[in-house]
Amino acid sequence: MARRSDERTPTRANSRLSREGIVAAAVELADRDGLAGFSMRRLAQHLGVDAMSLYYHVRDKETLLAAMADAVTAEIAADDQNGDEAGAWTDRLRALIMQARRTMLRHPWAARVIEERDTPTPAVLLHIERVLAIMRAGGCSVDLCHHAIHLLGSRILGFSQDLFDDAPGADPPPPEVFAALPHVAELAAAVAHSGELSGCDDETEFAFALDLLLEGLARRRG
Repeated sequence: MARRSDERTPTRANSRLSREGIVAAAVELADRDGLAGFSMRRLAQHLGVDAMSLYYHVRDKETLLAAMADAVTAEIAADDQNGDEAGAWTDRLRALIMQARRTMLRHPWAARVIEERDTPTPAVLLHIERVLAIMRAGGCSVDLCHHAIHLLGSRILGFSQDLFDDAPGADPPPPEVFAALPHVAELAAAVAHSGELSGCDDETEFAFALDLLLEGLARRRG
């Protein structure tokens, strides 16, 4: 029986695959479905190929996740319209970090992948280089830059790590705990946050903390 002309064999599918194409498709799938059900098998189905064909281009799932996070981080520079030369260094650094946040909000899963990695990917290192270049051009010492990298932490990449989750729907502590901690109870009753990247990581809290940190760094520079 003759094979239909539009039927793809694994060999023909493999010839059309590339590492870049696989990474782009994986980012698209993670954006759509999140990481909870992400797998090489589901990615292969998404691409319409045999799962084993993916391993010609990426060694394993962890390698693919690193490449996906790297591709997302690279979007920060591609999307940045502010440039590195105009305005005060604090304004330029704030604009770059807020651009990083907008990028991460398009790909909320990426923050978790970056957090869980022991070593930064090339695009993350390039982004940190841009942060340091802005600070050094603004007159910050190497020592202050070093402290700033630790102080800003994950905010450099547009998200923050929170002590606990106070998002709507999060499980509250039991009443007997609040009874012994009146100030914690007062705070919990007064505030609630929602965020794509973590419980407290909404736009207002992120920008508030970032502005405080930049103001403090500017004073230290002076």
